[in-house]
Amino acid sequence: MDISVVVPLYNEEESLPELASWIDRVCSENGFSYELLLIDDGSSDNSWDVVTLLASENQHIRGISFRRNYGKAAALHTGFKSARGDVVITMDADLQDSPDEIPGLCQMIKEEQYDLVSGWKKKRHDPLIKRITSKLYNFTARKVSRIKLHDFNCGLKAYRSDVVKSIEVFGEMHRYIPMLAKQAGYRKIGEKIVKHRSRKYGITKYGLDRFIKGYLDLLTITFITRFGKSPMHLFGLLGSFMFFAGFALVLYLGIRKLSFVSVGLRAPLITDSPYFYISLAVMIIGTMLFMTGFIGELINRNSTTRNEYLIKNEI
Repeated sequence: MDISVVVPLYNEEESLPELASWIDRVCSENGFSYELLLIDDGSSDNSWDVVTLLASENQHIRGISFRRNYGKAAALHTGFKSARGDVVITMDADLQDSPDEIPGLCQMIKEEQYDLVSGWKKKRHDPLIKRITSKLYNFTARKVSRIKLHDFNCGLKAYRSDVVKSIEVFGEMHRYIPMLAKQAGYRKIGEKIVKHRSRKYGITKYGLDRFIKGYLDLLTITFITRFGKSPMHLFGLLGSFMFFAGFALVLYLGIRKLSFVSVGLRAPLITDSPYFYISLAVMIIGTMLFMTGFIGELINRNSTTRNEYLIKNEI
């Protein structure tokens, strides 16, 4: 099978028939064998009834329904596990992503040998505040990940099949799939300028809180990619530095008191100095950080996936 199109959806009953018809037309015109995976993320409207009807009318359509709303990452992960195509395309169900982009994305995967191609909505039909926060968020993600993409959160992406089978999307990490792919060893990541359409039906399911969550997720995935296998390298280093800094300050206060005593002067009490309590707090925090890294190493040592590595080829 050439293509698997994975579409997470939540309360999109109006747009689904048009989206399915559009994808079918594009794939038929280009001679693609395809499957359309509609992942219903616990919709509260009639989306699942529409999916059921579409699947009964079109043999290329498969539907999966969650019992409740788990989030876009869970829907993508389920779709990735079920996908059978050589190229996996993801897009949103709200018709803001154009299926006409599918041939170009497939060409970049098959002919130009990209592992992952991300869409870039260069001209966005969004409110000004959303465009500004998106630019700030993407700038930060680009600097942290060192992946030269302009739009990390674009739902329209294309992957080689083995890429989606090698990564695990969890929590709200769908924003950082390129970073997960890079961590898994897939380095050829590109982007394609795609058309962004105005929303035709319904209202957006995301608010400004997603940008706060996005930055928190960025911190999480940065830690996981750099220190997930060796937490002691971060917590142990910080803990040791803070402990010895506090110890050096206490040592200085002790030597200072002894120097006063040695020349017969009345030495101030060490406990009268605020630096004594600061040094104690720093030493305690350093010890806690060190123990956090130590516990992290113990957990990692007992993990069943500690020695799982992705093999590229074997002769």
